[in-house]
Amino acid sequence: MSSWPSGYGLHEVQEVDSTLNEAARIAPTAQGPVWILAHNQTAARGRRGRAWANPKGNLAATLLLRPQGPPEHSALRSFVAALALFDACVAVTGRSAGLSLKWPNDVLLNGGKLAGILLESTGQGRAVSHLAIGIGVNLSEAPGADLVEPGAVRPVSLLSETGALVTPQDFLTELAAAYARFESQFSSFGFEPIRTAWLSRAARLGTVITARTAASETVGTFETVDAGGNLVLNTAKGRVSIPAADVYF
Repeated sequence: MSSWPSGYGLHEVQEVDSTLNEAARIAPTAQGPVWILAHNQTAARGRRGRAWANPKGNLAATLLLRPQGPPEHSALRSFVAALALFDACVAVTGRSAGLSLKWPNDVLLNGGKLAGILLESTGQGRAVSHLAIGIGVNLSEAPGADLVEPGAVRPVSLLSETGALVTPQDFLTELAAAYARFESQFSSFGFEPIRTAWLSRAARLGTVITARTAASETVGTFETVDAGGNLVLNTAKGRVSIPAADVYF
């Protein structure tokens, strides 16, 4: 069992609308990075304002940071968080088989969606004063298929796929320790080692995937993730760099 990382605070609540909202509330007075853990969320959300189901026993957490550097640098921490989630899952299950990372912000287990990441930031102009990294992990129960949009990856839980019953507190301890390691690497050496590590765990690398936005759809071979964190597809019209999209297999 890992120990809680030095320099990171913990703000634990029984019930809250969302840990991302709680991060915004405590940001003005927060000292240093702090993890927010909620045992129940009443208004959790995912990407593009979608609802996020949070059954009892699952992890609902947000890491609040005061990052340095430009906004695009802060956004790369979604890859830092994804690597930390991967390592935390390995730590609590003792296995890496079946785990993979789906661009831009999901963790898959045996092909199903185990965890999601959502970044929100505040600031003026191009400056980011606070960054909140929201993380949801299906530890004990996966949402029903009726809560997932058509074509999306099926939800799975850590318990159903591995038999490991892990409390949110124990998982967060492993996650916080892993995040601190990767954050230190990111701060010291930049995005390249993070990018390399992420690609080594990437789902469907080298295969044909579909990237959809509200306005377009791009089909191509998943070639890489570039230095800006963009998805690079090799399409019939050449290489295309995509900064934001939903990916379908």
